[in-house]
Amino acid sequence: MGTSQTSRTAADNLLQCDIDLRADGKAVGFLRQPHSVHRSAYGWIPTPIARIARGPGPQVLLMAGNHGDEWEGQIALGELIRELEPEHVQGRLVILPSANFPAASAGLRTSPIDDGNLNRAFPGDTHGSATAQLAWWIEHVLLPGFDLVFDLHSGGSSLTYLPCVLAYRQADPAVMERLLGLARAFGAPVSFFSNAASNRGRTLSAAALRQGVLGMATECGGGNLVTPASMALMRDGLRRVLRATGLLDAPDLPAPAPTRLMQVGGSTHHVYALERGLFEPLVEVGDQVRAGQPAARIHFHDSPWKEPLTVCFEIDALVLCKRTPAPCERGDCLYQLGTDLD
Repeated sequence: MGTSQTSRTAADNLLQCDIDLRADGKAVGFLRQPHSVHRSAYGWIPTPIARIARGPGPQVLLMAGNHGDEWEGQIALGELIRELEPEHVQGRLVILPSANFPAASAGLRTSPIDDGNLNRAFPGDTHGSATAQLAWWIEHVLLPGFDLVFDLHSGGSSLTYLPCVLAYRQADPAVMERLLGLARAFGAPVSFFSNAASNRGRTLSAAALRQGVLGMATECGGGNLVTPASMALMRDGLRRVLRATGLLDAPDLPAPAPTRLMQVGGSTHHVYALERGLFEPLVEVGDQVRAGQPAARIHFHDSPWKEPLTVCFEIDALVLCKRTPAPCERGDCLYQLGTDLD
């Protein structure tokens, strides 16, 4: 975004939080975002938020519902809000469990108000659309001062993921080692890393980079489902990460499973539909595949006499996720792939 947007101060902020996020103790409330519509001239969007804090210590922000159709993190963070009390923590924990609340309420990836994708809206604009205002508040008002932001994603309605932790690779070896330690603490089958975010990036991870906050995320499940396995990993993994930061006293957690360290690069790590049709996957999430191996067939149900189009993998890799709905358009992502970390 332009300099005029990112240089605005907190005084320009239109959003108000009805709890003090820097106080000690436990409080729950709402981020109030003005929203004047036909049915409510002076209304506001009620985005839930919570604070659990006790004295000095690590400063951690947990978020879910960045995309509204990703349920696992929203459920897990609601449980944390209900279960944790100040005596369980040392430091400050702020939880934004359904960050894009209009999207979460509608069960959509993007906001029904402005079709805004929050994770492509940073650094935002305090006088822009509803999603841009929220992104600006998160980056410029909420994020500064935290040590870690952990953003909980899954595949949502269109993808199913092998449970993963993801983050940007860090040039500083000490920071990278800290990220690796947190990824191992979470205990997902895979932890994958991509090239460092550009300072002009539009994601929450890029916002964290600009604000000097360590950022990491999950992709845990999806397919518009919530499964016992994905929830068990989300619950225990979250608590292990909070324990690893020094914020949470949780001695009785199960040990994390080993995580495979991987990387996701450019276009060769993604497979896309090249035509409109019906997607027939030829491999499953978690499969090891080879360059040249058939990945999918695209069937033409409007011209069933045509032979299906076969799409192939370009590299040897592990299948991290695959598309869930069969109908596809040219340009839809069918698979994301990972290769072992350098």
